[in-house]
Amino acid sequence: MSFVCNLNALTSSERAEHQQLTARLADAVRTTRDVAEGYAFEIDSTRFSFVDLARWSEFERRCCPFFDVQLEARRENGPMTLRLTGREGVKAFIRVEFPKAFR
Repeated sequence: MSFVCNLNALTSSERAEHQQLTARLADAVRTTRDVAEGYAFEIDSTRFSFVDLARWSEFERRCCPFFDVQLEARRENGPMTLRLTGREGVKAFIRVEFPKAFR
């Protein structure tokens, strides 16, 4: 099954911001867990804010509408979790699109 991002969903300035956020997000990933139909990424909240995570998620939902996105923020400024899931085949797509998150 193929997945196609909608490159017209973001303006050029939004695309540039999304790319910057994606690079920063990948650097803030502490751990990656395999979950049913996707992955859960634990994010260091001292390196990437919840506001940035929400902004990244909004961009991602617009350009890649085949993702299910869940955000979790733990108490006392603990780590956050970004869960990206979807239909069959999305795991392989995630691994290709976000390779730095799988160090």
